Amino acid sequence: MGGKSAIAIGLVTGLVAGGAVFGGVLLLAPVPTAPVATPVADLAATPATTASAPSGSGSSAAPSAVASPDASPSGTTEAQAFGIGEPAPPLTVPQLGGGEITLSALEGKPVWVNFMATWCLSCRDELPVMNAFAARYADTGLVILAIDVREDEAVVDAFVRELEVAFPVGLDADGSAQSDWRAFAMPVHFWIDREGIVRDGALGGIGPDTMATGLGAILPGVTVTP
Repeated sequence: MGGKSAIAIGLVTGLVAGGAVFGGVLLLAPVPTAPVATPVADLAATPATTASAPSGSGSSAAPSAVASPDASPSGTTEAQAFGIGEPAPPLTVPQLGGGEITLSALEGKPVWVNFMATWCLSCRDELPVMNAFAARYADTGLVILAIDVREDEAVVDAFVRELEVAFPVGLDADGSAQSDWRAFAMPVHFWIDREGIVRDGALGGIGPDTMATGLGAILPGVTVTP
C-alpha cells in the first residue's frame, strides 16, 4: 500500500473514531466550547471563598477584592446588597490598643464603617486616603471605623502603625461582625447617618470620588470634595 493511501485511510479512521456514520454521512462529535463564566455572587449572597485569608495572615498575596456592586446578579440592587435605607446592624468589637467599639454609642454622629484586612492591597491604598477625609471633616462629628477581620492583633497593630491610621480600628477576630454586616468581600464600606441608617455603601478598591459621594450621603449641608 502506497504512503498516500495509508495516510488517507488513517484520516478516515480517525474521523470515524471521533464521530458516527449515519446513512452514509459522517457525523462528527461537536467540538467542546469554553465554559461560560458564572456571575460573581452578590455581596448579600453566599460568602466568597477568596475574600478572606487565614487568621493571623499578614501576606499580601490574597486578592484585595472579589467583586464590585456593578457585578451583582440581575435583580439584586445595590440598596439590597448594602442594606441602604435600613438601620445598620449592631456592631460591638474590641478596639485595637484597648477598649471597645460600639456603634450604638455613636448615635447622633455620622459614621463610616470599613471592613478590611492587612493582606488586602486595596485596603492598604484606601486607608491613607481615609485618614485625609477624617482630618478634613473632623469638625462635622464624623467618626471613621476600620474593622479588621479574622487576624491576629499583633499583625493588625504593625499594619496600622505602618500606615499611621488616625481613626479607631476594631478587631473582628471570629468574623461575627463580618457575618452580621454581610461583609464577605473586602474592603467594603458603609456610610451611616446620625439616625443610624445606612445611606450608602461601596465594595472594593474605591477612590476619593466614591468616598466623597458616600460622605455626602451622611453629611447633609456639607460640601464634600474628593
